[in-house]
Amino acid sequence: MHQREQIIRNYINAYNNFDIDGMVSDFDPAVTFENSSNGEINLSLKGLPAFKEQAEQAKNLFSKRQQTIKSFKHHPDRTEIEIGYKAVLAVDLPNGLKKNEELNLTGRSIFTFSDTKVIALSDLS
Repeated sequence: MHQREQIIRNYINAYNNFDIDGMVSDFDPAVTFENSSNGEINLSLKGLPAFKEQAEQAKNLFSKRQQTIKSFKHHPDRTEIEIGYKAVLAVDLPNGLKKNEELNLTGRSIFTFSDTKVIALSDLS
């Protein structure tokens, strides 16, 4: 479990530093990604190239972003973390949020593993 926690900490650190290659350094090439909000899946991706492309686009939305791990919950093939999330928008968004607004959110991320590789990531808010 220690190795999983280190892989997740590495991912979060890279995310906070806008380091896409660092984020995916422990991802399987066939990784799947889902983002859900209020129980609705609003983004679903398959494969490392699709994940990296989306991550590159998303990083341009923020001038600052910080995920903080609040807890780990281990299961046989996956680890779930609770996170706190703070970010400052770099652009106006279509939903009405404006540049320089600060976001403060909480959520969960579920990392599914095969050996030491992340094969799936689900972000839930």
